Amino acid sequence: MEGCVLAVIAEGETYGYEILTRLERSGFEALLEGTLYPAPTRLEKKGLVVCRKAKSPYGPIRKYYSIMEDGMAALVAFRANDAKITAAADTVLQRGIE
Repeated sequence: MEGCVLAVIAEGETYGYEILTRLERSGFEALLEGTLYPAPTRLEKKGLVVCRKAKSPYGPIRKYYSIMEDGMAALVAFRANDAKITAAADTVLQRGIE
């Protein structure tokens, strides 16, 4: 989940609800707020994103997240690892068909 959240944040400064809706539009069905909302905080603690708080035009203060240089490096590594895992899974799954 963290890698996907990091990818959304890498596209530009964003906040929790916007991350949630973008992931849902990408196919993460029934994603719960309790599953998603801790992820940006963990990324911030790891030094991969930075958070700023600002008043929302619609109510309470929002936490806006932006990616940092270490976050971009972590995202590159996540994408490479994901590609390897996907290729390995495809190989195993295709063996059953051949």
